[in-house]
Amino acid sequence: MNSLIQRYTSWNKLLRKALWWLVIIGMLCSLPLVYTRYETETSAKQVEFVFDYRDLLDIADLQTSPQDFVKKQLVAMKEAGIGSLAVYEATLSELRQSRLIEMYNSREAVALTQTIGLPNENFTYILFSDAQARLQLQPLIEKTFADLQVRTRPWSFKNQAGLIIEMIMDEASLKPMDPDPITLSMLKEQGFQIVVRLSNRRAFVPNQMDALLKHLYSFGVKKIIVDGDSVPGYTEEDTSENLDKMAELLHKYGMGLAAIEMLKQPQKGFNTLAKETNFDVVRLHSYMERDGEKLMENLKKEELEQRIQAAADRLVLAVKDRNIRMVFLNAKPLKSLDRAAIVNPLNALYASLNGKDGAIPRIEKAGFTTGQAEAFLVKESSWQKVARFFILVGSVSLITLLISYFFPQVALLVFVIGLVGAVGLHTLSGSLYAQGLALGAAISAPSIAVMLAIRSVIQGKAARWRSGIAFALLQIIKTSAISMIGVVYVIVLLNQITYFLVLEQFRGVGLLHLLPIAIVAIYLLLFSDDSTYTQKLQKLKAILSSNIRVLWLVLVGIAVAAGYYYLSRTGNEGQAPAFEKLFRSFLENTLGVRPRIKEFLFAHPLFFLGAYLSIRYKHAVYLMLIGVIGQLSIVDTFAHLHTPMAISGIRISYGIIFGIIVGLVMIAVWEIVVRSWKRWAPQFKG
Repeated sequence: MNSLIQRYTSWNKLLRKALWWLVIIGMLCSLPLVYTRYETETSAKQVEFVFDYRDLLDIADLQTSPQDFVKKQLVAMKEAGIGSLAVYEATLSELRQSRLIEMYNSREAVALTQTIGLPNENFTYILFSDAQARLQLQPLIEKTFADLQVRTRPWSFKNQAGLIIEMIMDEASLKPMDPDPITLSMLKEQGFQIVVRLSNRRAFVPNQMDALLKHLYSFGVKKIIVDGDSVPGYTEEDTSENLDKMAELLHKYGMGLAAIEMLKQPQKGFNTLAKETNFDVVRLHSYMERDGEKLMENLKKEELEQRIQAAADRLVLAVKDRNIRMVFLNAKPLKSLDRAAIVNPLNALYASLNGKDGAIPRIEKAGFTTGQAEAFLVKESSWQKVARFFILVGSVSLITLLISYFFPQVALLVFVIGLVGAVGLHTLSGSLYAQGLALGAAISAPSIAVMLAIRSVIQGKAARWRSGIAFALLQIIKTSAISMIGVVYVIVLLNQITYFLVLEQFRGVGLLHLLPIAIVAIYLLLFSDDSTYTQKLQKLKAILSSNIRVLWLVLVGIAVAAGYYYLSRTGNEGQAPAFEKLFRSFLENTLGVRPRIKEFLFAHPLFFLGAYLSIRYKHAVYLMLIGVIGQLSIVDTFAHLHTPMAISGIRISYGIIFGIIVGLVMIAVWEIVVRSWKRWAPQFKG
């Protein structure tokens, strides 16, 4: 037994010496895969601006000359840089708005024809605007209602052809049919690309869908946007056959999908359909009707220009920072009591696109072009299969390394269990395996980085330095470099197109924001010295049994409030005050990429100040503890996998550089205060 323990101890010591090498080897083997991700991210540079044609009809319907208004706005859209229009499945209501048909219920038809109607009839009567409308729309309408087993029959009034549909008008006007061919032809002639919105509101019939997609293909349609909460062909029961067929048809006609970002609930069946189409998917950002309302309020000229600028900033940020390749623009008319008029945001929208500091010139300046959106071309490396082994060993080594700083005796046991557990997890679920190891690496790297900086102070290494600024510079650069090891592992472990398109998300980011803080705090309080476990336990008991003082309660209250604010600001749900939004906008427009405020104004400067002071005061390590927020933020920045790596790299570089500058300002203030105190304090005592 003793020999076994001795052998384990010997192997454990050997492993602890090798852990850093295994981590570094794994990281170096990962670098080619980091480059393949960069190639994937830069493989699609076309951005498509799409306007909702149905919204244009809604606005035109409240104009004195609706058709002339539509023609005028189509020209204006072209000039503003909008190259595509989104067309929906047609409805009788939409055809009426397009002035292609007129529609009546039975009572209105009786009044129109001045005849006596049947008391037990409540049908829908339609009249076509002209012979061309009848030629193209009558077969479409008859087929739609025949599929619904609703009878239709001819009807006319004063030599104007029409139909009677034996369904109440309110219901008939909602039934979806194939997109309006007259509108498709008109928009194509005007030079617009067409994006079609398809719903799952009709029964999925493969041959009918084939005919529809073939028809849309003839108009140059390349992208489908799902309209509603489920994709065409999805059912609550067994839906795989329909989705396989839908994917086959999309592939047949070279059509892809648009993934709408920030939906409350994912569209049902979308991920399956995306996978079956080999991820021929682009990310779509929606500029909603409610966003347009902000451009229609009764504002001063200067205020309106600021909101137009904010809209432009938002669109640029979406394309540049979130891999958006399709921008979908909505608008609606609004009754303005202040102006006693019907208003719309179209002119303001055009200004946000191509006016002063408009979105499109800035997007083009950033290296993008406008045109039909294209899916990312996924790049792969022959090295990938070999690298997986080193990535597995390196990420497990990084996690083991963190635990070994607390319990060095269990390093070998943790390493073996980690390897076996990771392999087993991969067998069960590749996604859980990748996310689990990525989360472990993301938590371990910044924790280790700050712990090593703290240890250098506790062990007296800081006191040997003559220059506090030189020591602080060394620590922030070294600490950030160690945190970047976690970045590399996160990138390569989650190097799948599903994360770029946010079809799958990196879970556990909340733990990334909290655990490193707790880990480093525990290390600082109990494990940063060479005391025995018994002494550490006694120290913990002493802390827990200490008399509670009012100052402690105040400090705890401040810490809880700060923690709550920190968490409330974390993630996509976080809300920022108005003045901070203005500051963010200033940084974005000035620098091109906005550094994180919590990094360069808070965490990095306090870490820098703490490192500077630590050559004289050991207790300055408590300021360095705050620096873990900046370090975990570095890893978290790259954990936003839909953001290009180049943007994330610039962001954290700015954060470190400006953090050092702010830290130097803090040091200057500290020195002024201390020297002033030393000079004036004796006079006050006297």
